[in-house]
This record gives sequence, C-alpha cells and structure tokens, in this order.
Amino acid sequence: MNEAATVAIYTLVRTTTKKSHGAGSGREVFAGEASEKLLCVGLLYLGVHDFRRLGIWFLITTTSLGFNYVLENLRFDFMGIFRLLDSHADVAVMSGANMYIKDDLKISDTQIEILSGIINLYSIIGSIAAGRTSDWIGRRNTMILACAIFFTGALTMGLAPGYAVLMVGRFVAGIGVGYALMIAPVYAAEVAPSSSRGFLSSFPEVFINFGVLLGYVSNFAFNGLPAHLNWRVMLAVGAVPPVFLAAGVLFMPESPRWLVIRGRIGEAKEVLRKTSDTPAEAELRLAAIKEAAGIPPDCADDDVAAWIPKRRSRGEGVWKELLLRPTPVVRRILFAALGLQFFQQASGIDSVVLYSPTIFKKAGLQSKTQRLGATVAVGFSKTSCILVATFLLDRVGRRPLLLSSAGGMVASLLTLASCLRAIERQGEAATWAVVLCIMTELTFVGSFSIGLGPIAWVYCSEIFPLRLRAQGASLGAAMNRLMSGAVTMSFLSLYKAISIAGSFYLYAGVAAAGWLFFFIFLPETRGRSLEDMEELFGKKGKAAEIQKGGIEMANEDAKANVIVIGRD
Repeated sequence: MNEAATVAIYTLVRTTTKKSHGAGSGREVFAGEASEKLLCVGLLYLGVHDFRRLGIWFLITTTSLGFNYVLENLRFDFMGIFRLLDSHADVAVMSGANMYIKDDLKISDTQIEILSGIINLYSIIGSIAAGRTSDWIGRRNTMILACAIFFTGALTMGLAPGYAVLMVGRFVAGIGVGYALMIAPVYAAEVAPSSSRGFLSSFPEVFINFGVLLGYVSNFAFNGLPAHLNWRVMLAVGAVPPVFLAAGVLFMPESPRWLVIRGRIGEAKEVLRKTSDTPAEAELRLAAIKEAAGIPPDCADDDVAAWIPKRRSRGEGVWKELLLRPTPVVRRILFAALGLQFFQQASGIDSVVLYSPTIFKKAGLQSKTQRLGATVAVGFSKTSCILVATFLLDRVGRRPLLLSSAGGMVASLLTLASCLRAIERQGEAATWAVVLCIMTELTFVGSFSIGLGPIAWVYCSEIFPLRLRAQGASLGAAMNRLMSGAVTMSFLSLYKAISIAGSFYLYAGVAAAGWLFFFIFLPETRGRSLEDMEELFGKKGKAAEIQKGGIEMANEDAKANVIVIGRD
C-alpha cells in the first residue's frame, strides 16, 4: 500500500512541477519545486523505516531528476522531515510498546502512564532552550544539535536494561523533541515567501502523520519478537532518522532573517535570491527584513553590523521584552500563540492517539486484532486529512480551516461521548454503537488534522516579530508540550474517575471554548509578510476585521508586503 501511495504522490508532484516549469512563472515554479522537495523527503523517510522503500525512493528520484538535482532540491526544504522527531510518532509507537514494556519490566499502570506522557514534559526544556540556542548558533546548527540529542535518547531507550534507564532515555529524547518542535516551523516560516509559507510550514505535519500511521503498523511487524526484544526494537529504530536528518541539514541554507540580525547581509541576499520568485522580490524581502531589524534602508552592507546591538543579534534581552515588559501588541501576539497551543492539546488529541486501543475496547472491540486494525484506520484518517490541509492553507486561509476544524472536533467528541455513554448503560455494545464510535473517532482525528493540528505550528511561527520569534515560538512549543503531558498522563485516571464518556464530554467543552478563542483573538495571516504581523495585531478595530475573515491581499505583489510592514 505504501509503495503504491508513494508512486501516486510522486506522479502528482511531477505533474505539478512540470506544469509550473512550463508556464515560466517564478511563483509557480517555486511552489511546484517546494512541493517536490518536501515530498521527496517524505519518500526518504519511508525508506528509513523499510530499506526496500529506500531503494524505491532512490531509484525514482535519481532516474527521473538526477542525483545532483535531488540534492539541490533537498537543501531548502529538508526541515520538513524534522517534524518526524515530534512526539506524536512516539505516542503511536508507545501505544503498542506499552503492552510489552509492562509485561517485560513488570511495572504498574501508573508507571506506564508516567512513562508515556513524561516525554512531553521533558520536551519543555528543549523547547525553551531552543529559542536562545537558535539565536546564538543559528537555525541550521540548532537542527543538527536536535538530531544528536534525539539520536542519543532513542539509542538509550532501545538499550535500556530497566525502567530507570528507560526514563533517562525518555528525558534525553524529550529534550530533542522540544528542540525539533520549535526550530522546524520557525525555519520554514523564515525561509519561505509569504505566497507559500503556509504550505511549507504545514507540510511537515504530513510526515508526522505518516510516522503515526507507521507507528501503528509497526505494532504488527514486531509482534512476533520475544517480549524482551520487541519494544526495544520499536524504540531503538528511532535512532535511524536523526542520522539522515543531520546529513541533510548540511545541504540547507541558513535562515536569511537570522543572517540579517547577525550582520551577514551578503549571505542573506544569496538565500533570498534562491527562495524568491524574482530578484526584485528578493530585494524587497531583504528591505523588509532590514527595516524590521532596525537597519536604515540606505545603510551599506559593510556597515550593517554597527547598527545591530550585539545583545540583540544573540537574542539577549528578549525574555524581558517578551514576558516582563511586553508592548500591548506583543502581549496580544503572545496571548494568541499560547492560547492556540493550549487548546490544540487540551482538546485531547494525544489521549485519543495514545489510548486508541483502550477506547476501542470500551466501545466493544474485544479482539486485539480488531483494535489494532482500528488504530491503523486512525492513522490513515490523520494522514489523509493533513494532506488536504496542506494544500488549502495558502488558498483558503488559516481562520476558515481552524474554525471548521474546531467545530468538527466538538461535534465528533459529543457524538463519541454519547455513544460510549449508551454502551455503558446497556452493558453490551450494539453493532451500530460500535461502528458509530469508530467513525466518530476517525472524524475527530481527521478534523484535528485538517486545521488545528498544522495551523497551531504555522501560526505561532509567523506572528512574532523577528527579534522575538525564536523565543516566542519556543514558549508556544513549551505550552503545547505541557498540555500534552498533562492530558496523556491523566487520561487513565480521568476516565476511571468520571467515566470514559465523561472524559470526552470534558474534551468537547474545551474544544468549544477553543472555537470561541480562535474566533475572537486570531486574525487571518494568509498572504501577509512576517514583518507585517505587528501591524496586523496592533490595528484598531481588529475585532471587526477578524469577523470578516481577516485581511485579504488585493495584490500579491511583494511591494505590498513592504509598504505595510510593522514598526518596532
């Protein structure tokens, strides 16, 4: 199935890029090539999990495009696969590994609950540290550091002789996850032009959901191994992708915005030239970045370093401006980012992914084979819907997808809770109730993936001012991981206290509150330059503008982005 899907996706992308190249439009060529680059990385990831797929990926890409051309493409968008270090894939693997870990190490349900969710709390450390680190050593070097940390953690978990060492491995891997969560969307947003920023920033979510799907499928693959070996193999295989990622980062450029704040204008120009539609647009983007960094337009490139205080270029003083003395605009941006990340996880998505077998058992599926098959359907639903969201973000906008997603989640959770309540009262699950439970869970994860899942990361990576972006995004990632850890570590205790139906009623209420929050506080950012966000959040009468769906750009010419850039 995966080979057929790979060929189908590749054929679609080649058709798109061929059309774009033939049209001769700079914008279309960039968008088409970006799609091709990211999807080639997706093919590479499939190869990492199965060396037969690696051979298929190598054969297709080298014979169709030429090996050198592939490397040139991968340089700019290899960051997409970084989201594979996201904890969602870990959650999927742990949903199957937990059964074997419990039997092999003879541990309790409480220890399993802590083991599963603690990586999210550990990742907060990495998320917060990543902001300062990326301002200090650059976005690209931060990705290499994340790979090294995650590699060490995965290897430690796979070789763990007992529970204590396993927890040490979770701690190290969690820090790596935190770094990856923060740096990947920030890098994507800073490199991509506004016309395709939503696509490039959200497409890595496709790889996350492929990881979730493959994590569920791997439960079947390793089921036949001895109990002391299968869960170790599941966890140790996570050490393979970081090796490929670190190698791929070597072919990527540094963020042009980071280069500007370090006074390296010549290098920033080169990156912008390669990632812009035309040389003129590259100059306009550079002018916008320089103004946001406080550099006068007439300042010579050799004199830029004198205009940028060293403390700002290294990210110093940012926490004070972000938390202790924020301006009203920064306060609104921070509130929007933290609220969005809070509701993304508080609505219970990680509990559903991690404890799907438990939910399906409560719904009436007693056979392990049936429950595992249903979890594969969950992964397939997530993956299918994220593909839809990826191609709609820059066409429809963030707000419509976000509001539709939250509304679908509320309806799905209410229906799922009602079905589970009916089953609890009857004592025996009717066929219609079992089918409806499965369908509503699939609808829930699909609704999440079509909007709230990818948009939380895209939105938080694009709304902060340049000087605050790294640390601001790291705070958002920390909030996300905090809530994910709280939800996954409390689900078993929660459903025992208020029933599994009551748990989903609670999640539905949280999702409904999230819908209201998104409607009131989140303006549309589609088509806006990163340097324009302060003005967007600082406008008077913003509530009326939000209700109209945000600001639509009447002209996509890059000059419009420069005219309305925000001021420090």
